[in-house]
Amino acid sequence: MNKVHNYLAGLGGAIALNVLHESLKKKDSDMPRVDLLGEEALQKTLQHFGTRIDDKKNLYTATLAGDIISNTMFYGMIGNGDRDYLFTRAIAYGLAAGVGAVTLPKQLGLDEGPVAQTNKTKALTVGYYLTGALVTAGLLKLLSKSSK
Repeated sequence: MNKVHNYLAGLGGAIALNVLHESLKKKDSDMPRVDLLGEEALQKTLQHFGTRIDDKKNLYTATLAGDIISNTMFYGMIGNGDRDYLFTRAIAYGLAAGVGAVTLPKQLGLDEGPVAQTNKTKALTVGYYLTGALVTAGLLKLLSKSSK
């Protein structure tokens, strides 16, 4: 598939993931807070270089931008390979990202609570990443039809 299409679709998946997260994050206390995990990860990375972001709005914006860029690149890889397995790859990538988001924070020295507080939080976290991957696959399917 076309690399431009891969990244456009990946951007669509990343945006879908973030719209879903931002829309639901304050609905109840069990909702995933991927934003808080990202902010902690960014601050710890910056501290390694002797700096930090003190303004909460700037921290949120930088984290959101990094999240969209990294998820665009990750989801963009779904388009690599045989088109017959596009949705299979999307499911595998989405599950891998979601399970990674739930299981890796503790191993990386981050607070896992925002994404793994309860079984509901864990399931929703995985579901969000799966949704982004499936949106990416759907967009890739549409883009491949439009280029024929």
